[in-house]
Amino acid sequence: MAKSRSSSSRSTKPVATAVFPGSFDPLTFGHVDIIERANQIFDKIIVGVLYNPSKDVLFTQEERVALIQEQFARYKGKVEVVSFSGLLVEFVQSIQSRVIVRGLRAISDFDYEAQMALINRKMAPHIETFFLTAREEHSYISSTVVKQVAMLGGDVSRMVPPGVAKALARKYREKKLLQSKGKRG
Repeated sequence: MAKSRSSSSRSTKPVATAVFPGSFDPLTFGHVDIIERANQIFDKIIVGVLYNPSKDVLFTQEERVALIQEQFARYKGKVEVVSFSGLLVEFVQSIQSRVIVRGLRAISDFDYEAQMALINRKMAPHIETFFLTAREEHSYISSTVVKQVAMLGGDVSRMVPPGVAKALARKYREKKLLQSKGKRG
């Protein structure tokens, strides 16, 4: 029997867990698609919700984690949602993984993501980054666009899961109430 060519001096141990990091403010159908597709490749996906105090977010860390957990509740043991702060490679190492999954919508995403992958490889050479391209129907969706459409009262039901759409409507209703109270005061 012929010996497999896939043998090499590098670790050939199967990777059970991959990390899909992001701010997820909010979770979109593009994110959902990448997580579901990565879940078909890896045994488990850890969705790493980044806490970045210098970033202005609509949803709190706890809200973002809860929205993602709600979306993936049926994936018991296959998708886990975890908050983290600091360097991504340190987070990946802390959960004993060696794979980062990133989604790409357009070539402009690739420029940024490739740079980040190279920096991460410099800091942790044993960690690899896998890129999954967005499905065409999700390629225009970004969290920023979703927030802009929702803020202006537009329909985001084809861009985000139902729980996220409700949470967005609630957030912007609360903001409008606060703004109207501020103008009266």
